Amino acid sequence: MAAPEKKLKVAIMGAKGYPYVYGGYDTLVKELGERLVEKGVSVRVYNHRSLFPIRPRFVNGIECIYTPAIESKSLTQLSHTFFSMVHACFSDVDVIFVVNSGNGPFGWLAKLFGKPSAINVDGLEWLRPKWKGLGSKYFYWASKMATRSFDQIINDSDEMRRVYLEEFQKDSVVIAYGANPKEDVEDRPLQTWNLRSREYYLIVGRLIPDNNADLIIAAFLKSNSKKTLVVVGDAPFSDAWAQQVKQLKDPRVLFTGSVTDPLDLASLYSHCYAYFHGHEFGGTNPAMLKALGYGCAILALNTPFNQEMLQNGKHGWFFEKSIPETTALIEKAERETIAIENLRIHARKGLIQKYSWGHVTQHYHEVFLRLAKRA
Repeated sequence: MAAPEKKLKVAIMGAKGYPYVYGGYDTLVKELGERLVEKGVSVRVYNHRSLFPIRPRFVNGIECIYTPAIESKSLTQLSHTFFSMVHACFSDVDVIFVVNSGNGPFGWLAKLFGKPSAINVDGLEWLRPKWKGLGSKYFYWASKMATRSFDQIINDSDEMRRVYLEEFQKDSVVIAYGANPKEDVEDRPLQTWNLRSREYYLIVGRLIPDNNADLIIAAFLKSNSKKTLVVVGDAPFSDAWAQQVKQLKDPRVLFTGSVTDPLDLASLYSHCYAYFHGHEFGGTNPAMLKALGYGCAILALNTPFNQEMLQNGKHGWFFEKSIPETTALIEKAERETIAIENLRIHARKGLIQKYSWGHVTQHYHEVFLRLAKRA
């Protein structure tokens, strides 16, 4: 009798863990991990120990390993991945999957132990204002090391693949993030902030310079809009820039801080008049995918990445990095209510197949199987 086929065993690391969901990487780990389990893959996720006061070994079929970190702004994430990588290399996993280009150098550990590895390198971290000086140099070097040390580079957009080809002469597999379209979301949670459906604009994202919340707020306050601008999100650490933005006092601007309840966040997305996307560096952005999935009219910063996601204007309008031009776009949105409504009606059609979590998972599964067979 033939021996039963061995289950593919994949270790995932570099995010905060499972089922913790804070940002894009955490969402990827959750959505991908759960679907891989459904496909019969044995999935292990390395969790940031300090974030999990309760530490079950298995959650929804996913094995959770709780590794420590050196708790500081610059070392937490990197040290957590390092300890996780060491643990995985001494284990029986078939493939190691890492997220975040900052973890690029750790691929050499996987190579040393003969473990096939892949890394999702995401955005242009070295260009982000928060990583000025040494931080910027580190992320550029780490991204370059990722292309040398990992067996497979994964980018989330065609534009990001082009960047890596030009900058590091390394090709990559393109696998986007997924989205879960939602319809008929009730507006009752809006009462928490005394908001009414279609009477506010929305920004969702960390309060960091490259998300350009300051520019959008300044442009909005120069407009003649009578609506409210709602800013959802905060800085992950105490940050002078974020504090300066939040000190702005104006009755037309509402800072909610981080909104962790998924029903509250769904309601804020679903009932906004339009969603502002000011993210400057990065490929496929999870917040933008949520906006499409919730049927938002999208006003996005004009970047190659945002153009790709919105299919060159088919599913959103663009503004330049300029207060007067952004103000002009807001006033156009106020005038052209029918056009804004049409953007909402057709938003979910922007979630083409490559943004389906089923398609995303299938593509990752194929990559992991190929790497395991190569070993």
